[in-house]
Amino acid sequence: MVTAIVLIKTDASRIPESAEEISGLDGISEVYSVTGEWDLIAIARVREHEELADVIADRLSKVSGVVATTTHISFRSYSQHDLDAAFSLGLEG
Repeated sequence: MVTAIVLIKTDASRIPESAEEISGLDGISEVYSVTGEWDLIAIARVREHEELADVIADRLSKVSGVVATTTHISFRSYSQHDLDAAFSLGLEG
């Protein structure tokens, strides 16, 4: 599984609507409204690296109100959440 953290700037008047639409996209597992420089953070989880272009560039970036994104692709997960998810998908050792 490939996980990407997407930092999102939106039109301030559309933050809740953009977040809701993004959370409904296939490949997006979580969306958070946050403080600071960015308005939203989305977690994308896909089976193959190539799917990220479809999820982020082709769909998420075109959501109404999205102004800019920056994507960070994870190398390795150390959280229990991701380890549990991997085992439930049958990706064990």
